[in-house]
Amino acid sequence: SPSGRVEELRRLLRYHNDRYYRDDAPEISDAEYDALFLELRRLEEAHPELADPDSPTLRVGAEPVAAFGTVVRDVPMLSLQNAFSEVELLEFDARVRRFLAGRDVPGNALDRSGYVAEVKIDGLAVELTYEGGRYILGATRGDGTRGEDVTANLRTIPDVPLSVPRDRKKGGPPPPAHLSARGEVYMEKRDLVALNRGRERAGEPVFANPRNAAAGSVRQLDPKVTASRRLKLWVYGTGRVEGARFPSHWEELSWLSGMGLPVNREGSRRCRDIGEVAAFYREMEGKKESLPYEIDGVVVKVNDTALQRELGEISRSPRWAVAAKFSPDRAETTVEEIVVSVGRSGTITPVALLSPVVVRGVTVRRATLHNQDLIDGKDIRVGDRVLVQRAGDVIPEVVESLSAAKNAPGRGPKFRIPDRCPVCGAPVERVPGEAAHRCTGTGCVAKRKEALRHFVAKNAMDIEGMGTKIVSALVDQGLVTEPADLYRLDRETLAAMERLGEKSADNLLRAIDGSRRVRLLRETTPLPETTPSGKGSGKTFLFTGTLSMPRARAVGMVRKEGGTVAAGMSRKVDFLVAGADAGGKLAKARELGIPILTEEEFLAMLGGKA
Repeated sequence: SPSGRVEELRRLLRYHNDRYYRDDAPEISDAEYDALFLELRRLEEAHPELADPDSPTLRVGAEPVAAFGTVVRDVPMLSLQNAFSEVELLEFDARVRRFLAGRDVPGNALDRSGYVAEVKIDGLAVELTYEGGRYILGATRGDGTRGEDVTANLRTIPDVPLSVPRDRKKGGPPPPAHLSARGEVYMEKRDLVALNRGRERAGEPVFANPRNAAAGSVRQLDPKVTASRRLKLWVYGTGRVEGARFPSHWEELSWLSGMGLPVNREGSRRCRDIGEVAAFYREMEGKKESLPYEIDGVVVKVNDTALQRELGEISRSPRWAVAAKFSPDRAETTVEEIVVSVGRSGTITPVALLSPVVVRGVTVRRATLHNQDLIDGKDIRVGDRVLVQRAGDVIPEVVESLSAAKNAPGRGPKFRIPDRCPVCGAPVERVPGEAAHRCTGTGCVAKRKEALRHFVAKNAMDIEGMGTKIVSALVDQGLVTEPADLYRLDRETLAAMERLGEKSADNLLRAIDGSRRVRLLRETTPLPETTPSGKGSGKTFLFTGTLSMPRARAVGMVRKEGGTVAAGMSRKVDFLVAGADAGGKLAKARELGIPILTEEEFLAMLGGKA
């Protein structure tokens, strides 16, 4: 009967999905799978009375969208404060106890419930919404209150149940009237390696880490692209729930698991006290390389939900939770060469070319040296043995020269940034009052290429397929000298370029044309008025690295909230805000014990929005 065949096909497709996506051990060919899938889809179209929200056919096939909608949530997804050592974990425990004591909560209340510790997955935070047990909405975290609508994309991830409980026909608890489940979409290490190999073969830029791969895969306008990536999900909590209450976070996790949502039980532990939390933290730090996915710390939560409500929030972060980050891994290697690159503004950046070394599962071959002052301060030379770490566990940086520390004999000469641009030969000058050196050439080809790469990048005009090699070729062949020239390119010109062809040329032209409709940034919320008792009152901030917002806006936010901005690093600085490519100030702040904020944490502290 059609009903029996439909059930059999669904069972087979789910089985083979598990073999392919979970076990990486497919038992049938793609063609055989496609035949089963097509048969099921035709039967479902012919017999709409057999519709099932859990059917494998509903996971793929949605049409691409022009842009993501905005989802506004009534229960914000809060950011977490960070702890960077076991000492700071103990300080978190002490803060919790002091606050509860001030609210006349009995001293043994926390001891009775303890904490829950969970590994912190390095992925993309999302929220799944179910009404009457059916999946109706998926959104990214965004700024906590507003996220992007990625419902169709999350639907393609095998770990995301399309209804809860996952298999109603086997009984179990009834579905809640409303459930907002929160979790992390991630990509396993081996799947990132496979994805990057394919991107390299296609001449596309590779993803730097699993988090970038997960975020880039979920935020695709075409759900079929998301479906082609091997994404996974762990659920770690809830937002708004109607029809269920949880006396503890541990019971909340058990309930979510019972609903059929994927909960990382092996990566979670109920701890009686902060000592057991610290032991779990050490254990996971020791195991992180052997895990199939990237973790960058442990999230610690007060287990008792009544105590969570008592503790409340501060600056959009809960008082009852903390993210205990692992210290970045380090490795020794040799500086084989120091070269310089020219940025879009002409900034000359020295880069150390290193003997390949694995740091946190990633092979590091180069590390930025930022500027001449940093090289001089650390006395880094060609041939030196150096200590390398991934700053923020992402950006490789040279921590110190071991050869300099040991006064090793026979070291090479000191490195000096050249007086002339290595690309155009124009004079190089140091910017007054800054550490940067810049090429003064107005027609420097390197500056032109970097400016164009910036223009076509995802966070600018987002011209998909316009990679580094294509930009270089367009400039080298004299086809493009400024951004406006991109919009004069035609199919014949592009198709004649090496390794492009007509199909790639058509795709590139569509992407260029699509960039004409890119949305402009808007200020949706006025900046707060200056008050003598603002959120930054009495605090001194210092900025380093590149922020997503203009530096002037960040400085203005501090001043409007009553804070001050320091000109340089000193013990008087209360917070260092670190963006991308953070320089020597980051290491100095760690030396001085100055708290380091990400841009997101800075915005959360001052009540701004990303």
